[in-house]
Amino acid sequence: MQSSSNLFPVALLSAERRGDLSEDVYRIKAGNSPDASVELAVTRLGLADHGRAEGVPVILLHGSFSNRRFWYSPKGIGLGAELARAGFDVWVPEMRGHGLSPRNNAWKHNSVSDYARYDLPLIAAFVAEQTGQVPHWVGHSLGGTTLVAALGGGYLRADQVASLALFGTQVSRVYWPLKVPPLTWGAKLLLKRWGQISGPRFKRGPEDEPIGLALESMRWHGLFGRFGDKQGDWWAGLAEVDVPLLAVAGAGDFQDPVWACRKLFDQFGGERKQFLRLGVEQGFEAFGHVDMLVSKAAQAQVWPLVERWLRDPLVPVHESTLVREAVPVS
Repeated sequence: MQSSSNLFPVALLSAERRGDLSEDVYRIKAGNSPDASVELAVTRLGLADHGRAEGVPVILLHGSFSNRRFWYSPKGIGLGAELARAGFDVWVPEMRGHGLSPRNNAWKHNSVSDYARYDLPLIAAFVAEQTGQVPHWVGHSLGGTTLVAALGGGYLRADQVASLALFGTQVSRVYWPLKVPPLTWGAKLLLKRWGQISGPRFKRGPEDEPIGLALESMRWHGLFGRFGDKQGDWWAGLAEVDVPLLAVAGAGDFQDPVWACRKLFDQFGGERKQFLRLGVEQGFEAFGHVDMLVSKAAQAQVWPLVERWLRDPLVPVHESTLVREAVPVS
């Protein structure tokens, strides 16, 4: 294995053909965070018979309890595979301890703050180096939250983002028990004994999540909590972020409801942004949290809009985004 980067150590783990797609898997070990054992796997998707990908780079970030397979299956089905076939240069990172990224020594203490501060800038630098272009970013759920934290905290600069698409992403849903200190203290003691939350056990997905993420979320939503860390207020920082933004919410998404996704959308600065509600009133199915991107209905109704957005973020992706009207709470 030889280095493929002038910035930091990178190993090419595999270069395979998957049907009509090429799949190159890199593992980056930059040593840029306090835990020097962190290694990140990043997969590059392209067309097998077209040589080196030269299209517009797109980085796809998976959500919690997930991995690269959210974006493309072993049979080559998924939004990532669809974008590669459409000529985009697709990059799919897997966060610490997910998929091909090994668990770091301090895995159970991992947090969105770590991902935003250390990992996303690393991924941005690697993709920019390999492609010579500024990438577009697409995040689902926790992947979107991590992107928001990186931008709001200033760890990811606006000039490193050609556009930003958020699916099912919010940070404002209120969990009232977390506002009661005794209940919060008890919950924290219980969680610290677990060390991790099992995705398969709780039927949330194929991966486990470190308990550090849950404890961090409790701080955000606790009494006097805020979306940020000790070093900064990410929520306030978003008002200064001006990037082309597409925020998509599912009318049937009860985990990250429309009103909360809209609140996050409104906090971003700038005017180059569109909010899309996936509901019957807009001509879609009432998509939920996962099927807004992973379903046959999404393949027909949502994927073409994503491709349209990536080709020109300044053009409305749907007639409902032409006028930014109040969105029904659901």
